[in-house]
Amino acid sequence: MKGLVCLLLLLETFVCVVQHQVDGGLNENEISQQLRSEDGRQNPPQTDTLRDEASTDSQQNYHLCFTDIHAALRELTATVTEQKVNIRELTATVTEQKGNIRELTATVTEQKVNTQQTLILEELNKKNDEISNITLGQVELRKEFRDREIAFSASLMQSSSGDYIGPFTTDITLTYRNVFTNIGNAYNPITGVFIAPLKGAYMFRVSVYGHGGTAASVSIVKNGERVVAAHEHQAKDGLNSSNGVVLILEVGDVVYVSLWSGRRIYENQNTHNTFSGFLLFPLSL
Repeated sequence: MKGLVCLLLLLETFVCVVQHQVDGGLNENEISQQLRSEDGRQNPPQTDTLRDEASTDSQQNYHLCFTDIHAALRELTATVTEQKVNIRELTATVTEQKGNIRELTATVTEQKVNTQQTLILEELNKKNDEISNITLGQVELRKEFRDREIAFSASLMQSSSGDYIGPFTTDITLTYRNVFTNIGNAYNPITGVFIAPLKGAYMFRVSVYGHGGTAASVSIVKNGERVVAAHEHQAKDGLNSSNGVVLILEVGDVVYVSLWSGRRIYENQNTHNTFSGFLLFPLSL
């Protein structure tokens, strides 16, 4: 495009120079007079015809040259105009493409934002699920721990006045009504019986107190069978004994304390006679 413009300028300059030379020089009559004057001095009169023909040919050549130059200039002008139109069209196309690129860039940016938001929402949902699982797990663990929290301890009497229990003609189940602790409610203070709520290893302990003259004897009983005994006997003064045992219990097994027949114990505000037990650890079924 720049080359065409430069060529057009050069052609215009050339035309102006030629036109200036033609306008600033001699006209046709003056040229003819000078030629005839020179020819009169140098040549005989019969050469006038030749000079006239030469002048005519020169004028025709000038006209032909000017015609070709103007035609070339018109073609160049048309080409330049066409190129300008093409440039405007290209400029409009480039502008349109820039607009499309901006729209595409905005769309891509929006898609990236939407993708990031989706990823964030997915991550939040995962975290919520994890928190929910942790919460459910904690609830289950708490429930499991509550199920494993089994312990009790009680003494015979709630009153502060002293009294004897026994002797009886048969073994009897002692009911420890003064409850200190009963976590899990596995011990029944009305019946004096502990019922295992789950399979596990349990620790039980019993203590007895009495006065001389009659022995104080009790046993820890599991499902109707004596396991261990606490026994003391002497002629006078106070007497006491204790014992303990670890038992493996199935769900529903019962444990209680039995006072032997013909024996007696004594209880007062000092709570000498106690029965206690607790779960050491559960066992799988």
